[in-house]
Amino acid sequence: MPEIALDLLGLRCPLPALKTRKALKGLPPGTVLVVTANDPLAGLDIPNLIRETGDTLQATEKVGECMTFRIVKA
Repeated sequence: MPEIALDLLGLRCPLPALKTRKALKGLPPGTVLVVTANDPLAGLDIPNLIRETGDTLQATEKVGECMTFRIVKA
């Protein structure tokens, strides 16, 4: 599966979720999108977005204020 990194560090709500949605729309199925964000609300917004889109949240990792989401495009 190809991986694409999306660096959203420094962006505030609602931009991380909006940019994640936009990035997912252009990806072929099976692609892994690795999103990095440090907005505290991204920890809620991105998992909710993934439930809406039907994609798969493979993993979530938090180190300090930085969160990483591994999303597999459905």
